[in-house]
Amino acid sequence: MDREKFIKMMAEAKLYDLTQGCSIFTPPFPGDKALEVHFFKRVTGAYGGGAGANGQILNWSNTVGTHLVGETAYHSGGRAISDIPLSDLCGQGVVVDISDMVSDYSLYTPEMIMKKADVRKGDILIINTGYHRYSWDQPDVINPKAQGGVESKEFGFLVRHPGPSPEFFQWALDMKLKWIGVDCGCAEHPMNTPIRRLHENEFKKAEAKLRKEYGKTWDEMFPQDWYYEMTHITLPKNHLVFVESIVGEIDKLKNQRAWIAVMPIPFMEVETAWARVVAYQPPAWMEEKEFYEAMDRAQMIDMTVPFSVRSPQWANYEPLTVKYFKRVGGAHYGMARNGSICNASIHLATHMDGEKHFYPNGRTIGEVPLEEWVGPGVIADISSMVSNSSVYSPEMIEKVVEVREGDILIIKTGWYKYGWISPDSDEFRYMIKHPGPSADFAQWAAEKKIKWIGVDCVAADHPMNTIQRIWHPKTFEEANEKLKRDFGKSWDEMFPLDQYYQDMHLNLFPKKIVHAENLGYQIADAPSGRYYIGCFVQKAMEAESMWGRFVAFKEG
Repeated sequence: MDREKFIKMMAEAKLYDLTQGCSIFTPPFPGDKALEVHFFKRVTGAYGGGAGANGQILNWSNTVGTHLVGETAYHSGGRAISDIPLSDLCGQGVVVDISDMVSDYSLYTPEMIMKKADVRKGDILIINTGYHRYSWDQPDVINPKAQGGVESKEFGFLVRHPGPSPEFFQWALDMKLKWIGVDCGCAEHPMNTPIRRLHENEFKKAEAKLRKEYGKTWDEMFPQDWYYEMTHITLPKNHLVFVESIVGEIDKLKNQRAWIAVMPIPFMEVETAWARVVAYQPPAWMEEKEFYEAMDRAQMIDMTVPFSVRSPQWANYEPLTVKYFKRVGGAHYGMARNGSICNASIHLATHMDGEKHFYPNGRTIGEVPLEEWVGPGVIADISSMVSNSSVYSPEMIEKVVEVREGDILIIKTGWYKYGWISPDSDEFRYMIKHPGPSADFAQWAAEKKIKWIGVDCVAADHPMNTIQRIWHPKTFEEANEKLKRDFGKSWDEMFPLDQYYQDMHLNLFPKKIVHAENLGYQIADAPSGRYYIGCFVQKAMEAESMWGRFVAFKEG
């Protein structure tokens, strides 16, 4: 399949967003940290932050919203999330609807799964128990017998949902499943987690139901030594991971096959990660067999820099810190995970600057539909044309690639090689001397109706059109002299302050043209050309910007 047909195929494929809204109102796994969002600066300035942008600090545990539970959640010697290749996270799979076969505290079995759908070896398996109806972002579940006339959604989603039977995990290993996703709070039965002791009255109800249906106590059905070995050692050693809190458009895929992807933030130190879960089905004009074969052969270029406590933040922003508040050995035998609380401002590592970062009346990240984050686009490699403090132009972009109306535009300046994780790392050069756009660039992007822009450096604006100009006067003088040599104009002649301060932010964000920063990693091997490009950010409902996974797809 040639490149143009491949991009057309992906652009016209049926796309489903299976992600739960991630909000300060999203309940975390019981006992974990809820999401907190704090503005530490505003466009006009705020205490401790200075002027220039809406900037937030987030404090959270990753079990809020749709998330990938990595190997190190159970097994400290497992792979870090950043070390799991995209090929292990994406592929053919099936969404199996067993909602008519389960109820509160039920056990589901491999037989129930296979009765409803064709599950194949090597698949991704998503289980629709029906308990996503209790997600906080779904309508109320009316029940006249319940207190207040509505069911407790938080208890339904997190405490009373069904879970796998004892033989389920061995079956999953035998089937070589890539990962298992569920539309509720946990891929384990809640009574095989600390919820058993947090909510003892619920456990009594669950065990009474188990005795009635199976004639066994909970510990007879799930012997603790065996259960610990299976979930904390055997599963992670076999690289079988879980994705929890899958919601969104899951009901549109009942008992259907799809090409499914979980796109987690690539944490280096953290055991669980926020993620976007999406599914693709063939466009109307293509047969399923041809589509899935093309997707199986497709190459994914991961442009996301690993996310770490060592990631440098922009200017005066807050770096990432990670605090483990629970460990596998610190709770009742066999019933614990490693769990951490993270704290960070958003503008570090690979992230999408959202509209609200500079445009207070804009949309939050979570309010932008998935369709606006994905689509046809280009990577423009101008690395041979730029150097320290260079100014690049639309003409440079169009010299190396054809940019079409509505494209996503990824600008490869070559500055990724100075990032913190590179052998050629040069943090000052990366942060303060990267190239930036010419005075006509924003207008050109608006006329082209660019969907969004990505750059392989710390900002889409030239650093000397930001506060860095004041903080680094020596570098500004060097940049100013270079501009005079290259263009015959001084900085203030080419970039009048009132018109061009934070040009790419202030002139484009009101037009819904935003940009991603700090792209890198496999972008090093991506030549100029057309691609299908995806920005898979967490569906953060109050966030001005957000981390995610940034991927370019091409035919295999």
